Amino acid sequence: MNITVLAAGAWGTALALAFSVRHRVTLWARPEDRIAAELQRDRENRRFLPGFAFPDALEVTDDLAVALGETELIVIATPIAGLRSTLQQLAALHTKTPFLWVCKGFEAGSGALPHQVAAAELPGVPHGVLSGPSFAQEVASGQPTAIIVAAPEHPFARKIGEMLHGGHLRIYVSDDLIGAEVGGAVKNILAIATGACDGLQLGANSRAALITRGLAEIARLGVALGAKKETFMGLSGMGDLILTCTGDLSRNRQVGLALAAGRTLKEALAELGHVAEGVPTALEVHKLAQRLGVEMPITAAVVAALEGRLPAREAVERLLARDLKDETA
Repeated sequence: MNITVLAAGAWGTALALAFSVRHRVTLWARPEDRIAAELQRDRENRRFLPGFAFPDALEVTDDLAVALGETELIVIATPIAGLRSTLQQLAALHTKTPFLWVCKGFEAGSGALPHQVAAAELPGVPHGVLSGPSFAQEVASGQPTAIIVAAPEHPFARKIGEMLHGGHLRIYVSDDLIGAEVGGAVKNILAIATGACDGLQLGANSRAALITRGLAEIARLGVALGAKKETFMGLSGMGDLILTCTGDLSRNRQVGLALAAGRTLKEALAELGHVAEGVPTALEVHKLAQRLGVEMPITAAVVAALEGRLPAREAVERLLARDLKDETA
């Protein structure tokens, strides 16, 4: 199978490496990143994912038309901020090739989920999301990883899942596209909260409580948007949440740790040097929850800390001081 991965960041590179074990893969680097020549010369992404040599089956180009030449599946690995512009470039080339995206979040400004962006910019083309608990470094190194392909049409999800399944990647499929997207997006907000909790040394009990109550927030919002509640007990819900909240490779968790250490958001992001999707997503989810009347107190506390209205410690203390609640409410 010919697969094209769009965007040569850490995650796009990791997926290209993983797919190259069984498929012919083209990795497209955005021309504005000026990295294609380095990748072709070094046969390694020293800038974003160093230490992993490119196999012979992996080609690199910054020419989008060339990248799409014989492809049978497109995997868009940009951050959500780059999804719309990438889809517009695909539309300009009149592509009808099925595509997946791997970004996790709500688009800043519009508050749209990725599938809504896809419907607006490339309507009528089969599409879905690839999501689940997965760090780029571990995927690139061949560690066993279970992820999910979710699409509106279950037969399409299953067809793509069968193509990608194998090697160290175990693929599950679902027709709950909204659930997979919401789980992947909101867990990044909870990772910021958990990072702050750990940075303040509040203990394992507090971390477990944040993760558990965070899952309740994810499910409340997801169901309000039309998702299936059971999706949030799976890989794109609980699985991704646990990984991102507890793994030190999590960028969003690192933001929380930095806030707990007294750094501003600007300082935290500068130290990180990578995109932390939970930051813009928190702001969009908070607005959406208020509009829908969905209670999301952890998200509200994270937004207050990100905006500098509350220090991380006070934000956590206010969560603990909330009135008595029914757990299942």
